[in-house]
Amino acid sequence: MNQASPAPSGVAPAEVDSVVQPDPLRPFAPVVAPAANTLTASNPLGHTPSTLSARVAGPAGALPGHRPQATAPVVDALGGLKQRAAAALFDRMGSRFSDASVSEEELRKTAKEELSAVIDEEQVPLSPEERRRLIREIADEVMGYGPLQRLLEDPSITEIMVNSSEQIYVERKGRLTLTDLHFTSDDHLRQVIERIVSKVGRRIDESSPLVDARLEDGSRVNAIIPPLAVNGPSLTIRKFAQVPITVNDLLGWGSLTPEMAELLDACVKARLNIIVSGGTGTGKTTMLNVVSGFIPEDDRIVTIEDAVELQLQQAHVVRLESRPANIEGKGAIGIRELLKNSLRMRPDRIIVGECRGGEALDMLQAMNTGHDGSLSTVHANSPRDAIARLETLVLMAGMDLPLRAIREQIASAVDLIIQLTRMRDGSRRVTHVTEVQGMEGEIITLQDAFLFDYSAGMDAQGRFLGRPVATGIRPRFLDRFEELGIQVSPGVFATAHHGGARR
Repeated sequence: MNQASPAPSGVAPAEVDSVVQPDPLRPFAPVVAPAANTLTASNPLGHTPSTLSARVAGPAGALPGHRPQATAPVVDALGGLKQRAAAALFDRMGSRFSDASVSEEELRKTAKEELSAVIDEEQVPLSPEERRRLIREIADEVMGYGPLQRLLEDPSITEIMVNSSEQIYVERKGRLTLTDLHFTSDDHLRQVIERIVSKVGRRIDESSPLVDARLEDGSRVNAIIPPLAVNGPSLTIRKFAQVPITVNDLLGWGSLTPEMAELLDACVKARLNIIVSGGTGTGKTTMLNVVSGFIPEDDRIVTIEDAVELQLQQAHVVRLESRPANIEGKGAIGIRELLKNSLRMRPDRIIVGECRGGEALDMLQAMNTGHDGSLSTVHANSPRDAIARLETLVLMAGMDLPLRAIREQIASAVDLIIQLTRMRDGSRRVTHVTEVQGMEGEIITLQDAFLFDYSAGMDAQGRFLGRPVATGIRPRFLDRFEELGIQVSPGVFATAHHGGARR
């Protein structure tokens, strides 16, 4: 199938071409499904009616994904109606599914209108709620991502975790919850995964069983299938807000204080090199987006990522994305190659979505050779751990550099570390704003400008009442602010609840 087509792929894998599917209206008379990947004028996406059928609907008013304990005739009738309606939809829509001039929204609206007409022709007595649910579920199967579609549309959900076709978890406000949704089979889940990855020119199969991709809204997707995933295909989706999160949002959530925001604004304008550090799911990409918002509009920005996630609002932005190897194992373009190439693109700022390998050395060298004001993230649990992590990543470049030389590179390149932590209450907070001061002997010295104060305890709902406070120690980079004429309020460093010892 042509992966460049804007239409969803949803193509079943070749190994299930001859899967036998039962007819819900004739449970004891199995039929052989048509071969998958067969493209016709009435079926331009290569779907088979059996694979398009949504999960069996429950009684009126039942939650989506609910599995009734006993099979009732109405359930069988609705299941059969879904199959017939999905097949009839392809007959009615025809080539419109692959018409690039029709937007996804227009196509979905037309599909729902056609589905409504199909259901009218079937003359099956349905309540208004059953009718709406039936149309929505079939449209989700044909046009969207099946049972995941409504989870993707729910703004309160920040992460979707599909452990198997039978188990889907979501994260809301930092808490994990098991949903009552499920896929009809592993093949159904596999089709949704293929539909996602094919839209961005990626592939997933037995020879390449894991992939990183993204959805149209920028949400990050990781998928892994057998033989690596023992219990069947697994899918994880990190959602991003439709409206980009701003510094005011972080202030409202208590992740930042106004004093910290003022300091970070000044640091970006003074072209300090900043590393955002944190564990998995602490909000590093969100913080990187917010901090990059302080970059002046007239700066040329080059972003480099494995899968594009950043949502920069400036006009002058060039976005680069790495490319995996093709089916022959050739053609891979990694972060290191993109970073080296970006130096020839006359960037004012370089933003690397995440350092996770030898590209850390190239990034440090860029920071040390006139590309001040660069930003990146690393996985680490403290500022000191972030330094150690950078050392390890530089060693992965294979240059066999002495440890002192690596530390000198880090000390001269990195100016500031923003440490994020996910608290027990599910909130994500900035717990350290730490200056990298330089070398003392063999050790890189760090100085905290802000630290999180845990002394306030927790409220009745189990939420932390603490907040980041200034250590009262004046960072050395304030001299740079004065040289550039950048002003910060005198009260930014006034509080001194912590000693903030050099480390």
